[in-house]
Amino acid sequence: MSNYTTTTPDWAVSNQSAVMSGIEGIKDTTVGNINPAFASGAFKPKRRMTLTEDELVDGVARGDRMILSRAITLIESNSPKHFAKAQRVLQRLLPQTGKALRIGITGVPGAGKSTLIEAFGNMLCDNGHRVAVLSIDPTSSITKGSILGDKTRMGTLSRRTEAFIRPSPAGGTLGGVARKSRETMLMCEAAGYDVILIETVGVGQSETTVRSMVDFFMLVVLTGAGDDLQGIKKGIMELADAIVVNKADGDNLVRAKVTRGEYERMTEFIRPATDGWPTHAYLASAVTKLGLPELWQVIQLFKETTTKSGVFQRRRDSQLLDWMHAMIDEHLHNLFFGDAVIMGRMPEIREAVLGGVISPTQAVAELVKMFDITRAAQKKVDLFEVR
Repeated sequence: MSNYTTTTPDWAVSNQSAVMSGIEGIKDTTVGNINPAFASGAFKPKRRMTLTEDELVDGVARGDRMILSRAITLIESNSPKHFAKAQRVLQRLLPQTGKALRIGITGVPGAGKSTLIEAFGNMLCDNGHRVAVLSIDPTSSITKGSILGDKTRMGTLSRRTEAFIRPSPAGGTLGGVARKSRETMLMCEAAGYDVILIETVGVGQSETTVRSMVDFFMLVVLTGAGDDLQGIKKGIMELADAIVVNKADGDNLVRAKVTRGEYERMTEFIRPATDGWPTHAYLASAVTKLGLPELWQVIQLFKETTTKSGVFQRRRDSQLLDWMHAMIDEHLHNLFFGDAVIMGRMPEIREAVLGGVISPTQAVAELVKMFDITRAAQKKVDLFEVR
């Protein structure tokens, strides 16, 4: 079967294009046989090239969104061979980072975070800003997968050249959220984005991690979320610099105003998340754009106030040191459990603990005594491999 044949079905209307006969007669289903142009050499597909370190650095620096995406993919990779290259690229781009305003956004599922972020991001783009949205999706502890569907709900924002949207998996550990999201954020800053929005689902402890990465932290809430006492018990409120009552439009506007008043009273009993900045509740609507310009003014006032007091820079300095300490803990953890001697003795020690022969404290003392960090460091272990 050297050439394709075409036929017109009996049910086809007049002037309709012919239908290809298919590949029923083809036994060899290689690309060249299915498409003769490949076999003849008339058409050569573009090969997926691995970008060099220089190409990644230059592409990110000039704001190329495709190359930025590939640089972030390199950072998110769990492969040890990608780690060193990603860190070299990041190190070279580091002088261009630190100029963006970092905003964290959290809230329960269904609070309308993605829709609010899209409306807010479009408004910022209209005002001349470049916006990067980093959406952190929880990773299943069973399948190790993430849906990563937030980008599909930001259709208009994702098509704007001034915006960049990157959904990323949490990686199953809070350390995964911290390291990869921090480095992704730095990449976006190096690419020239001056507002970074980091979205996370408010269903776990990842909010504390995101709080440690951003300058301003926003909690998105809904009407009818519970009474005052229930609201106060939510530890997430202690992290927020602003509480945004979303979907304040239509028939829900009156209820939203009532809810805003309730949250405003709650903030009187909660210590502010940032020294010198009182937390307040605000109304917002992605549909009518209610409250979005005012919210941006609040964020700008926050930066101005905390910069004058020195809190802004002190928080960033503290975040860098906390990040370093967390990575030291993670690296030592991986060195310990990746050591051949420890791995060899671990099954025996576990059986002894479960059998009541030794206590967990004794087991730890014995394992630490046999651990040699010099020996462990000689083996090439990925510093941040998830174990």
